[in-house]
Amino acid sequence: MPKRADPLLDPLILAAPPVIDPAALGRALALHWGLDGALHALGGERDRNFRLDRADGPPLLVKVAHPDEDPAITDFQTAALLHLEAAGAGLPLPRMIRARDGGTSASFAAEDGRPCLLRVLSFLPGRVMTEALGSARGLGVLAARLDRALEGFAHPADTRRLLWDIREAPALRAFLGDVEDAGLRALAAAALDRFEHGAAAALAGLPMQVIHNDLNPHNVLVDADDPARLAGIIDFGDMVRASRLQEVATACAYLLAPGDDPLSGPASFLAGYRSVLPLPAAEAALLPVLIATRMAMTVLITHWRARRQPENAAYILRNMPRARDGLERLARLSHATIEG
Repeated sequence: MPKRADPLLDPLILAAPPVIDPAALGRALALHWGLDGALHALGGERDRNFRLDRADGPPLLVKVAHPDEDPAITDFQTAALLHLEAAGAGLPLPRMIRARDGGTSASFAAEDGRPCLLRVLSFLPGRVMTEALGSARGLGVLAARLDRALEGFAHPADTRRLLWDIREAPALRAFLGDVEDAGLRALAAAALDRFEHGAAAALAGLPMQVIHNDLNPHNVLVDADDPARLAGIIDFGDMVRASRLQEVATACAYLLAPGDDPLSGPASFLAGYRSVLPLPAAEAALLPVLIATRMAMTVLITHWRARRQPENAAYILRNMPRARDGLERLARLSHATIEG
């Protein structure tokens, strides 16, 4: 089981993704999976991801884990996907593609010689849900179905500490100095204050299970021709054992709507979620504070990382403008509530 180390000291937070030789990767795929095709690089924070376009079948997703990633964390993700597949919930999720030896991974060397874990998954079609807020209720339903399917799943790595865990928010005060904009820095600090003055203790006392923990629009796919139809959930890299309320709050942080009713998106999500799983009113009352906390985390972590990884700043900062806008909107609301 990986150590429950302080996530602020995790060297992987600032580690550059490994450099991969596509030709060597192609040879490894042929050797271990019997696959060939054209590799196209995709985005990623720590891992290297590729789409493999094949002449004799649909495209596949090729993932090369960072060499410094604890193998138990990679296995946690794999085990969760295998559990969800066996649960037969019919969820639109990537599926593990077995290697020739029946396993789910193989060893592969990065260009510097360090060993990495190589995995192959099905590639889900669609586009990211960046501009499909009309799907909020459907996403709530899908998130609840996912959480219900994860009930009872356990793994030795599921109690790891993670920087992107809302419960770690108070420690992020250490990053306030990286936000040069004084107004934005004050918004983030105020959100942390509200979290610590009550919501943190309430969140810690709730029942816990494994959750996805990162249902942001870049990890949710919609149909390319019909953005209202959800097509999949991807990227299980931030899974933790936490409360369902944390799952809801994290997703809702990316659903604030423009205009005079910014909480309409979260309210629709909550209504969809409650159509599958219960979420008591006392927990829902905490959502505005938790949503603001998640947005403050986005501001603080992305600023901190972007200043230290300028070569990857565009990818790191992709959610920051939405977080700033959301913090400003929530700050203008007093005693906000969300009910679907």
